[in-house]
Amino acid sequence: MRLLLAEDDPQLGPTLARGLREQSYAVDLVVDGRAALLNASINTYDVIVLDYMLPAVDGLSVAKDIRGRGQTTPILVLTARGAIRDRVAGLDAGADDYLVKPFSFAELLARLRALSRRRAALLPTTITIGDLVLDTRSHVLTKRGVEIPLTNKEYTLLEHLARNTGAVVSRMDITAHVWDDNHDPTSNTLEVFINRVRRRIDDPGQESYIKTRRGAGYVLAPPRVATDAPSD
Repeated sequence: MRLLLAEDDPQLGPTLARGLREQSYAVDLVVDGRAALLNASINTYDVIVLDYMLPAVDGLSVAKDIRGRGQTTPILVLTARGAIRDRVAGLDAGADDYLVKPFSFAELLARLRALSRRRAALLPTTITIGDLVLDTRSHVLTKRGVEIPLTNKEYTLLEHLARNTGAVVSRMDITAHVWDDNHDPTSNTLEVFINRVRRRIDDPGQESYIKTRRGAGYVLAPPRVATDAPSD
């Protein structure tokens, strides 16, 4: 899951970004509202987290601008202002949730999960690819009824491919959704994870579920069933 975090506090911002990355979120951290607007206009995010009092452009103005463009990405506002009128102003600006500082990191994670579930309600809750069944609510993968363990990053990679089953997904698109701006696009991290997922889901000696399209990207699709050659 890719997340935009707009927080100008020099300690809180990096601390939150580090903690979220440890929870397998891909985080783009910005420190002012102008950068938040730019990132929101050029990238696709699963959730946007905005500090209320951002420099350059405040968080509520950012939320209003994003909603004015027709974007429906869930927005969570962080603020030290806990008055009812401030919460109402945040929600009226287009925010989906409001978290008052100081807050626990566990509560932030819970709020993010809740926002993700709301968005996921508009998407299929199960995705079937051949013998694979991906439960997007519980993040569980089964194959012929048997659960296949995946790390958080492996699951995120597989779900992104699964939501585009049969289509070529570019390397850039995958890294943008599974990692973040700190990811080195020249590294072989993506290939390493693709191979790890293949080892978990493929049948030995059979065609892989994940096909490589050289110069284009990867395709997730059911393996073709081998047929015996007709006898004379």
